[in-house]
Amino acid sequence: MLTTTGAAVMPALDTTRSLGVGQEEWARFARHWRHLAPDPYAAELGVQRLRRYGQYAVRDGLARRVPIGVFAQPEDSNPLYIGRDRRFEPLTAGFDRDPLLHRVIRLLARLAGALDDVAEWNVKVHPFRIRSAADGNGLPTPEGMHRDGVTLVTSLLVARRNAVGGESTVCDLTGRRLLKATLAEPGTLMLGDDRRTVHGVSPIRPVDGSGPAQRDVLVITFASAWP
Repeated sequence: MLTTTGAAVMPALDTTRSLGVGQEEWARFARHWRHLAPDPYAAELGVQRLRRYGQYAVRDGLARRVPIGVFAQPEDSNPLYIGRDRRFEPLTAGFDRDPLLHRVIRLLARLAGALDDVAEWNVKVHPFRIRSAADGNGLPTPEGMHRDGVTLVTSLLVARRNAVGGESTVCDLTGRRLLKATLAEPGTLMLGDDRRTVHGVSPIRPVDGSGPAQRDVLVITFASAWP
């Protein structure tokens, strides 16, 4: 479906089988989300979002980390950030070295290869945590429906606690809906051909109002261009 319609969801069982990981390894990987840093740009919009950022050059499925400075938003991507160069805390050394991260990148590199023949991909890695109280904003994508200005955009659910909502929608460039799904089970992977689609996620809210809702995802993008 990714190559034909531009969007697809890979069920958690298929993802974990493709990665060759079990529950223990997945739980260990999820602990990296405890060490994310506040996203000041989302806070400007009233969203409680934590994140980090890393950039890699990926050739033949092998990822080599490259230095990062500011995160420059491409011209054709989300409107709230056009023209803004944003700085985020880098991935921790443990996250960077985690073999599961590199397995995910190799899997996605194979899928990106079905969209375009690129010798060396420009890959950006963004772990996110969204938290929301009952009266909070809770928008995982405060910019609304948008493009990231890349070839392949992916979102991997890592954990979800005390949350309802968070429904992902992918549309073509005319606004016709291609896919709507809630990433509910850790390991569920959403894929989009960003050249011909836009995507967004609805707010999350707590099931039990005595505590916050929380949604942990790993967003990884593949682009053919280098700045």
